[in-house]
Amino acid sequence: MTTQEQEFELLGFFKALADENRLKIIGLLAQQPRSVEELSAVIGLGMSTTSHHLARLAKAGLVSARTDRHYYIYSLHTDTLKDMSQRLLQDEQIRQLSEPASSDAYDQKVLSSFLDGEGRVKTFPAQDKKLQVILRYVVKAFEPGQRYPEKQVNEILLRFNEDTAFLRRSLIEYRLMGREGGGGAYWRIDPD
Repeated sequence: MTTQEQEFELLGFFKALADENRLKIIGLLAQQPRSVEELSAVIGLGMSTTSHHLARLAKAGLVSARTDRHYYIYSLHTDTLKDMSQRLLQDEQIRQLSEPASSDAYDQKVLSSFLDGEGRVKTFPAQDKKLQVILRYVVKAFEPGQRYPEKQVNEILLRFNEDTAFLRRSLIEYRLMGREGGGGAYWRIDPD
């Protein structure tokens, strides 16, 4: 199971338990199996709301239903509850929660939000971190080690957005490109 799948499972487990009424249902089902009608009456919720909570718990694998004449009787899977809590809360699993998300996945998400189908920047993000993703994408259009006159820089930047001045200034400001003073050449700066 990948780290992302583990995180998804952990979130699903905690979301299923992150409700006062669902915890009450767990407590009642730990005593004995019950129908939706019984649970609804004891907790004081409508039957549709109780059914909704039971569906969330069933999706997490914590409860299941069997039919008894015209009723669904729900049972708690105590073994599943114990197994999931032990497995998901192991020291190694908890440590993995602090691992940063893949920067490639983050970059792809930002790019898909701010680029159109042709790879042009629709709008510039206000958030600095997202703007840097866009700028790293744009700077790839420049060859490392090659010097460019400002006119050629603007022609290349125009492929990405009409606001070439903003892009040019931003690339300089975030040290992705360098330039000579007095209208001289521009060049790509590769990270160390």
